[in-house]
Amino acid sequence: MGPASGNLWDPKLIIYQMLALQASLLGGAHVLFGTSLSLDHFFTARHMNYESATGWVGIAATVMAALAGSVMLVIVVEKSRKCLDFGATIYIFHLLFCSATRGCPSSWDWWIMHIVSLVVMVVLGEYLCSRVEMRDIPLIAL
Repeated sequence: MGPASGNLWDPKLIIYQMLALQASLLGGAHVLFGTSLSLDHFFTARHMNYESATGWVGIAATVMAALAGSVMLVIVVEKSRKCLDFGATIYIFHLLFCSATRGCPSSWDWWIMHIVSLVVMVVLGEYLCSRVEMRDIPLIAL
């Protein structure tokens, strides 16, 4: 595709979009937790389990951050065909950050919740993006 098609590959734009999505996920989780957070809340599986009230708050914040991330996909990415790529990349980066700071998460709770969050973010993001793409183009009457 040539320059006239509008599909130019701009690596700086892609990096900025990734940073915006990553910041929105972490910032959204911070707001949804409602408490002071440390890096442990973001990058360890210790705070995400089904056995305590604190764990349920972490799980709810993760899912709510995925919902907010799907809205951010509409704002930042704008194309339904790119939602899976961006969503999966964001969660892969998150896994790499988690592995670099505290080791690879070994808790099933962590893995299940992040896979569910990824699916929620991508499916809802694709749906919302397709709704925006299918809007009528207003024409000015001459």
